[in-house]
Amino acid sequence: MTITEAQETIDRWINTTGIRYFNELTNTAILMEEVGEVARIMARKYGEQSFKKSDEDINLADEMADVLFVLMCLANQTGINLDEALAKNLEKKTIRDAERHQNNEKLK
Repeated sequence: MTITEAQETIDRWINTTGIRYFNELTNTAILMEEVGEVARIMARKYGEQSFKKSDEDINLADEMADVLFVLMCLANQTGINLDEALAKNLEKKTIRDAERHQNNEKLK
């Protein structure tokens, strides 16, 4: 599935099962909440924090999918094709960083 196909699938889901989109500000707050849940898992799984008993059923993949879902909702709401946006962003980074990382002593 391409990103565009995923955006279209989410739009169909929102307009049938979800009834309608939450407004953009609400979805932005939800996105921050979902990113926070990913950060919480990362801090416990890869960082120095320990898991709580209530964390036993966490699923990093599911939480990352939640982030993508809400991000795609926001893209749909604001008329952004994420396939195109990502391609342009990677092109920008490729030009800007053509030698930057290779010359970074911290990465060697």
